Amino acid sequence: MLADRLPEDWKKELRAALASPSFLELERFVEEERKRATVFPSEEDLFSAFRLTPYQDVKVLLLGQDPYHGPGQAHGLAFSVKPGVPPPPSLVNIFKELESDVKVPRPKDGSLIPWAKQGVLLLNAVLTVRQGEPNSHAGHGWEDFTDAVIRAVSAKQEPVVFLLWGRYAQKKKKLIDAKRHVVLEGTHPSPLSASNGFFGSRPFSKVNEALEAKGREPVDWRLSA
Repeated sequence: MLADRLPEDWKKELRAALASPSFLELERFVEEERKRATVFPSEEDLFSAFRLTPYQDVKVLLLGQDPYHGPGQAHGLAFSVKPGVPPPPSLVNIFKELESDVKVPRPKDGSLIPWAKQGVLLLNAVLTVRQGEPNSHAGHGWEDFTDAVIRAVSAKQEPVVFLLWGRYAQKKKKLIDAKRHVVLEGTHPSPLSASNGFFGSRPFSKVNEALEAKGREPVDWRLSA
């Protein structure tokens, strides 16, 4: 069962979502998909974002859309790939802006685990995908679950910075209490749009400025050199 792999702290916050008909149907769908096709990420990596970023530690939520669909890429963290896997184009663009914005040199691999361990929840709206078929698991219940995650983070008393890149992510703004939290919207880093506003948008320094303004520790954006 999918829910069995979710850490206990997140289970507590998402109890209603996990008991919903939508999630029970989602569990059946993913189980059948894994029988008939290659599905990413692996069962072990599915909830990596929740395991690496406990609920109480979340101070930034960066929302992606769909896991990478190539072999060895997706490991449960939005935009991140496993060490040794070449960074996909969107991640390359993130690293370019990271260097331009906060002078972090391009890392040797594409793992964003150091961010997750500092309270950056790297959440995709859809958490599984068929190999080679982007968005193949969209519309099967993941969105209901991750909307519940966004609401749960918005319910935290401590201020959180929500980073929404692109129109898809920005539609989720309605789920966030913008009076208590900070919502930063920007262009998606994909090759199709990065040159139309992502480059030069300084999202990483803006996140830290927002955190410090709320009295929270900034993120150390450095990755493996």
